[in-house]
Order: sequence, then structure tokens, then C-alpha cells
Amino acid sequence: MGRIVSKKTAVTKPQLDGVRVLVGRARHQAGALSAELRQLGASVLEIPFIEIRKPRSFRPLDSALKNVGGYDWLILTSVNGVEAMCDRMKKLKIGNAKLKSLRVAAIGPATKKAIQKRGIKVDVVPREYIAESVVRSLKGKVKGKRVLLVRAKVARDVIPRELRKAGAQVEVVEAYETVVPQSSRSRLRAALKNPEKRPHVVTFTSSSTVKNFVQLLGQRTRSTLDGIRTASIGPVTSATLREFGLPVDIKAKEFTIPGLVSAIVAGVRSRSV
Repeated sequence: MGRIVSKKTAVTKPQLDGVRVLVGRARHQAGALSAELRQLGASVLEIPFIEIRKPRSFRPLDSALKNVGGYDWLILTSVNGVEAMCDRMKKLKIGNAKLKSLRVAAIGPATKKAIQKRGIKVDVVPREYIAESVVRSLKGKVKGKRVLLVRAKVARDVIPRELRKAGAQVEVVEAYETVVPQSSRSRLRAALKNPEKRPHVVTFTSSSTVKNFVQLLGQRTRSTLDGIRTASIGPVTSATLREFGLPVDIKAKEFTIPGLVSAIVAGVRSRSV
């Protein structure tokens, strides 16, 4: 009889086992990123660096939506913008049929998914999920056209500025605003001082998360980050980190949440945290 050889199945640890990651997304949006990180074995601490609020007045947005049939293009640059716009449409009893004459551009796959979930067709998603790529995708299509850009109160002016140069009439309306969640200040400082909670990696998913993180920590932000790696979702966020004198240790190649998670995994592999 032949000898029976038993094969031992190798047990591999999850890719982020033992890695502590601080997620600073808005409270209602942290779940997707946190879930992916936990699935890979990371220990996740959620402390929001950003809070989404209604604008002081919905009047400009409401006015644009009541006359939405007069536009040629609608541009949405975030899931928050989609949610705010659709909530106002519901409040004003404006159906999706009013948008049928418009072409719709979404800045990336998450925004596209949020739009389509509400039964609205998306015509354009740029190759890279940043404002500059939106401009490249649209500037040959908007000359003489009326464009409605729905976005946050404070945002980069790349899209309206460049599309106006391309001959478009661009109206920018505020759908929401981002603020610093003051309740996060003590939690963040305490976590960074506690050796058992101090993260190995801090994630940044927008320029606003960077600015607010710095505001929450104050002048000692850079020294507080000693030994902690920063993970950026894209080039604009990375540029903001550098603007504040902070390092960019991990950069997503695809500017999405899955892309950020993949970059963290690769960063951990290349250098032990």
C-alpha cells in the first residue's frame, strides 16, 4: 500500500492583521471604508474629521431645480451632492422626468452609483475621478450650453472656471456644507496619545478631511503624526497634505475607496507598520 501523506493547509493571516487604521470620513459615510478594512483584518477607529450639514438657505438650489429643464448639463461631484439634490427634488415634488432633457456628468463611480440608484441616467464619468478630468471630458461638449453644477458650499473652482473658458454658461449652486465636528477634537487627541489606540495609518478621503484634521489638532499636527503613515485617496488630497507640510506615505492609484484600501495593503506589505 502506498503511504498516505497528510497535507497541512497553510493558515494565512489577513493582509491588515494587527494594523490600526483611523478613518476620518463623515459619520454616515465611514461604513464602506471601515468594512473593507475590517474584512482584511485591520482594527478600525472611526473619528469623523468632517460633518455634512444643510446649507443656510436652499433658495438657490430650489430655484435651479424648479427651472432645471432650462439647462443642458448637470454636473454632480459627490454622493452628498446627489443626496441633497434628490432630497430637495422630492420636497419640491419635482420628478426625474424633468431631468430627461439634460445630460448628466458624475465625478466618479460612487457618485454615478448614487445617481443611478435614484433612476437618473449618467452620460459621462471621467477616466480619473478629479475635477480636472471632469473638465477634460466636457470642455469640447459645452460651448454655448447652460451647465448646472451642484456641489458643496466650499469647493475648488476648477470646473466652473475652466468650463466658462470653454464657452459654457455655468451656474454653481450650494447643496450642502462641510464643517469641523468639534466633538471629534478630544477623541482624536486622546486616541493619538493612547499607545493601544494610536493608529498606524490615518486615511484622508478629501481635501476637507485634511484641512479639518489640521484644525482639530492645531499647531502640533506634524509632530503628533510621528510614526503614523498617511493614506491619500487621490492627487488633490495629496496636494493638500503637502500644502500643510504633511507627508503622503500611501497614495491610491485608483481614486476610490477600494483603490485606497488596495494602496494601504500595498503600503503595509512594502514596509512593516
